[in-house]
Amino acid sequence: MSPSFAKTSATTLGVAALAGGAAVAYGALVERNRFTVRHETLPILDEGARSLTVLHISDMHLAPWQTAKQEWIRSLRIFEPDLIVNTGDNMGHADALASVKHVLEPFAGIPGVYVNGSNDYFGPIAKNPLAYFGGPSSHSPKQTKLDVDAMEDHFNNKFGWLNLNNTARAMTIRGSRLEFFGVNDAHRKWDRLDLLPGAIDDERENVAWGNTPGSEVISIGLTHAPYRRVLDAFVTYGAAAVFAGHTHGGQVRLPKTPALVTNCDIPRDQASGLSHWEHAQKSAYLNVSAGLGTSIYAPFRFACPPEAVVVTLTARDFSYS
Repeated sequence: MSPSFAKTSATTLGVAALAGGAAVAYGALVERNRFTVRHETLPILDEGARSLTVLHISDMHLAPWQTAKQEWIRSLRIFEPDLIVNTGDNMGHADALASVKHVLEPFAGIPGVYVNGSNDYFGPIAKNPLAYFGGPSSHSPKQTKLDVDAMEDHFNNKFGWLNLNNTARAMTIRGSRLEFFGVNDAHRKWDRLDLLPGAIDDERENVAWGNTPGSEVISIGLTHAPYRRVLDAFVTYGAAAVFAGHTHGGQVRLPKTPALVTNCDIPRDQASGLSHWEHAQKSAYLNVSAGLGTSIYAPFRFACPPEAVVVTLTARDFSYS
């Protein structure tokens, strides 16, 4: 090897190492703290209905020391949402419950619905990030149990939110009749799709509005992890829109390309953002949040900033008919 070639090779390796180090620093210090708000509009309400503002929160993975993230999430109250949709993985540490309560306190009294992710039951553990390229992540018996019962009690009784884990509920907001159904974390195979038809039937038989005349009922599905089996079932059950999280949008991406990994079986180009999910000649809007946090053992994002989503539900446009 000639001295000039060796020198050129060393320079190239040095530049590559410097660029790699800069990318890691950016992802760890800048991108994962570059909190953003994505805005979407879904024309799914009954004709003439008043618009509804929905705040979709997912994958906060809160830890007690993450004060900047906590205060940013609290500031989302400025959007004056009519409905909170929470698709799970709120806790990211054994001592995170107080932080969850603090973060969501500004939204107490606002109608809400939620489903859980596995990190609402078990704390995170260190994993090899490259393992995600081999398929959806596995689970370890070493994970710390979290106080999910206390979290649910706070959501149910302090906030008045509806628990949709493997069940269906309904409410009226600003004159619109909304029917919700959801599943527990499909990533852990805790989804009980077999229970949903009966739950939906029970909800429809016992809902306050019954058979009284009024606006058309709009169905909305919630899942933490957007597995195909869940999305297909939701479309079959008549969902006009589905909200999900879990994927972190891939967390590490190349600019303007689909997610590299999804940690489930959803197509990579639908791992975040708004799209349509089609099944059996039916379709629904699908909103997958890229989430607001990361595991404390992988505090890094690249080309995929953390996000909350403000979704405006509007009346369908029948002017074309």
